Amino acid sequence: MSETVGAPAPPIRLLVVDDHALFRRGLVALLAQDGRFEICAEAGDSGEALRAAAREPPDLVLLDNHLPGVRGVDAIAALKDVAPRAHVLMLTVSEDEDDLAAALQAGAEGYLLKTVQSEALCDSIVKVMAGDSVVSPEMTRKLVTAFRARSAPGAPAEAAASHAPAPPDTLSAREREILALIAQGASNKVIARALGIAETTVKIHVQHILRKLGLSSRVQAAVYAAARGTA
Repeated sequence: MSETVGAPAPPIRLLVVDDHALFRRGLVALLAQDGRFEICAEAGDSGEALRAAAREPPDLVLLDNHLPGVRGVDAIAALKDVAPRAHVLMLTVSEDEDDLAAALQAGAEGYLLKTVQSEALCDSIVKVMAGDSVVSPEMTRKLVTAFRARSAPGAPAEAAASHAPAPPDTLSAREREILALIAQGASNKVIARALGIAETTVKIHVQHILRKLGLSSRVQAAVYAAARGTA
């Protein structure tokens, strides 16, 4: 009796938004080579992106921030209105932590710099579709620094975390080591190299850390570590 093989997962439908035509077309060509993705539309500004998303809703929007007219971060809410099921992943040159914070607050599930390697970009798209949050390591460090500044004595009380996850003593010594490295923006590969363990082992530890602390992403874990001085 032959086994029934499940149908392959449908490709992730992407809307690519960037005002630099040469970069956008190169990015579209790169992503089109990966069988996991299908380019459903591309756009050069926020208005064009909104029309494209309404006409043919994507699974994920790759969104630049520096767009003519309305900035990318300011278009996120409108994009989610016209395509409620779409995820938003920022892909930008902006290393401003205020842009990062604005994007995450507006509902973006990730924030990557355009220096990201193509393989990492493709993997990040898949992670966002799986419900994870992704932030470039450089930006994770800036987020942690900004959070520390806002949580310093004399800073506004509303800067404090809105909920209280479990205390860090619920973590093992190894998990606390890994949490500190996450707060520094280290990837799983870098953490594995630093601690002399396998990358798959790091992934398991990260899953345990998030579960024990009641968190849902590495970004939340980094902010958690900064807020408690464990970074």
